[in-house]
Amino acid sequence: MSPFEAIAEPNRRRLLELLRGGERAAGDLVEATGLSQPGVSKHLKHLREAGLVSARAEGQKRLYRLEAGELATLDSWLEQFRQFWMDRLDALNDHLEKDQ
Repeated sequence: MSPFEAIAEPNRRRLLELLRGGERAAGDLVEATGLSQPGVSKHLKHLREAGLVSARAEGQKRLYRLEAGELATLDSWLEQFRQFWMDRLDALNDHLEKDQ
């Protein structure tokens, strides 16, 4: 699964948001999302396959964390659209200033 396919699903984006604060146990993610344990596991599997998260075992727990590499790939692709929106926002600002 590509990183773009992985982030297309809202629950996966929510899991990524939760992992921004640092490493978390799968059980914590289940509790925070309200999803079933099998559902969270399925989404985490897709995120791992896309290279967006990694997991490590700590006793009986599996701890998940963000992986910067593929997130940087997404960010690079999005950069071109940031400039597009900045240009549009600058034009809107200019228009609003003229009306005042």
